[in-house]
Amino acid sequence: MLMLSLRISPVTALTFAIALQTSLFAAESESYQKAHHETIKTGRPMIVLVGADWCPACVTMKDEVVPRLKQRGVLRKVAFAAVDLDRQRQLGRKLTEGGPIPQLIMFRKTSEGWRRRTLIGGQSEKAVSTFIAEGIRLDQEAKQKEESKDKTG
Repeated sequence: MLMLSLRISPVTALTFAIALQTSLFAAESESYQKAHHETIKTGRPMIVLVGADWCPACVTMKDEVVPRLKQRGVLRKVAFAAVDLDRQRQLGRKLTEGGPIPQLIMFRKTSEGWRRRTLIGGQSEKAVSTFIAEGIRLDQEAKQKEESKDKTG
């Protein structure tokens, strides 16, 4: 059996830890960036789940509710991102406006600017599904109004 001994200096270990942490942050930030870009490009509403690993309701939403919604196809009509408040503190605080977590936030772009809807606290799969369906309905109604206004206006 061959044993390999590797000695890493404290500075090298710290550098590696920082690089790893930075890449993890970038991946999460990329998720938000990707969803935002998708919303701009397609016009679909964007759903952002803001939570933290120490928050039981947040973990339930992220690990149980959201995967079931994805499996059922509920998230197909939206751009989705998850933001960890501890890892992306500035973005998380901006999104939650300093409020409690978990927060599920829907952004939809209209001719009058961005509209925001928020669902706060741990929620059931049904409550989140209803929240998303209502947001999509409002988005479609707003787009139909804009189209009819353009045709008559």
